[in-house]
Amino acid sequence: MKSWFPQLPIPVWILAFGRLLSQVGTGFTLFYAPIFFVNQVGLSTTQVGLALGSQAVSGIVGRFVGGSLSDSPEWGRRKTLLLSAAISALADGVFFLTHNFPLLVLGCLCMGLGIGLYWPATEAVVADSTGVEKRDEAFAVTRLADMIGLGVGVILGGFMATLGLYRWLFVVDGISFVLFFGLIYGAIAETRQGNPSSESLSQRWVLALGDRLFLIYLVVNVLFTTYISQIQSSLPLYFSNFVPGSANDTGFPPQTISLLFSFHIVLAALLQLPMVRILSHFSRPHALMFSLCGWGAGFACVWLTGQVSDYAIIPAVLSLGILAASTVSYVPFASSFVVDLAPQSLRGIYLSLNSQCWAIGYLIGPPLGGWALDQKPAIVHGFWVLATLSTGGGLLILGYLQKLWGDRIQSGDQGNRD
Repeated sequence: MKSWFPQLPIPVWILAFGRLLSQVGTGFTLFYAPIFFVNQVGLSTTQVGLALGSQAVSGIVGRFVGGSLSDSPEWGRRKTLLLSAAISALADGVFFLTHNFPLLVLGCLCMGLGIGLYWPATEAVVADSTGVEKRDEAFAVTRLADMIGLGVGVILGGFMATLGLYRWLFVVDGISFVLFFGLIYGAIAETRQGNPSSESLSQRWVLALGDRLFLIYLVVNVLFTTYISQIQSSLPLYFSNFVPGSANDTGFPPQTISLLFSFHIVLAALLQLPMVRILSHFSRPHALMFSLCGWGAGFACVWLTGQVSDYAIIPAVLSLGILAASTVSYVPFASSFVVDLAPQSLRGIYLSLNSQCWAIGYLIGPPLGGWALDQKPAIVHGFWVLATLSTGGGLLILGYLQKLWGDRIQSGDQGNRD
């Protein structure tokens, strides 16, 4: 038991617990907020969609600001996390009071800003608190805490929604951010290391954007995040509307789809630590190559689900199982590799740009998948074939990235990165 349990610094466990708390609150509102604002408040679906879009925009701004503040000697990681929690709690207060469109937009802008500030700072704390040999496990543990908290929150939020207590979901979410604020304030010390950078803020961003190896990584990272967005956007619709052989010959029933994705989430949580421990024996680019091969195999199984008239459930289960393994073998190693590439004085900025890949992937993936599913069947099914083939391009990029990374290590041109 002792060997299975990760041996990580106390700040990582404290942060993981805080993230679990905040994600429980997020789970309360994740799926139910749009339902509430349309069905209870009376806003149109277009208004709610526009408001959620404004949250994405402020999230992009927040990630840039969060990376800059995290690396700033005046702010650092701890103050940035505190600011993030305070703004997010404020956003929930606005949501609780929302009865019209302007207030909804204000709440979404605040929440997007809070979330944007959060990601670069929290990943910088994990990186600062662990050495190279424990970093993959540290990122895996915090991501596992995210998944567990989110799952618990979705279940409990569904229970409250059935009771019609929609507006109180935001109270619970706000309380989770207040608790997170208190945990950070009382238990997490500033983790930023090293001397203040002599460069100005603009010069630090120019240095990060001038790292050729890092820019190549960002390209392939957008590919990964675009893939992940398909699991949440296009894949449920494909299973619902384009799988032959079901009772109505159009797709799996809602109960089956719910069970499939529950299986995917549970399996991802169970595989998180074992996958990290298996792949930690390889370089980070090689671990990402393994993940990319899994994405190709998973998408191929999705395509097969739409081709078989009998027993379509078998490739469907197989696809979501493979994609669960691919996801958990991507996230920790991607974050660790960014930390490998970043000088300590630029760690927050590098992680900010890494976080932007998620925003870009979710900007590209859902519209692309939605367009494909609106086309004739040959394009609908062919979309998953193209997704499978696209992993080949990603593997070529990662192979080149591995070569460049090896050359950087041999030359000793790594800066102060640990």
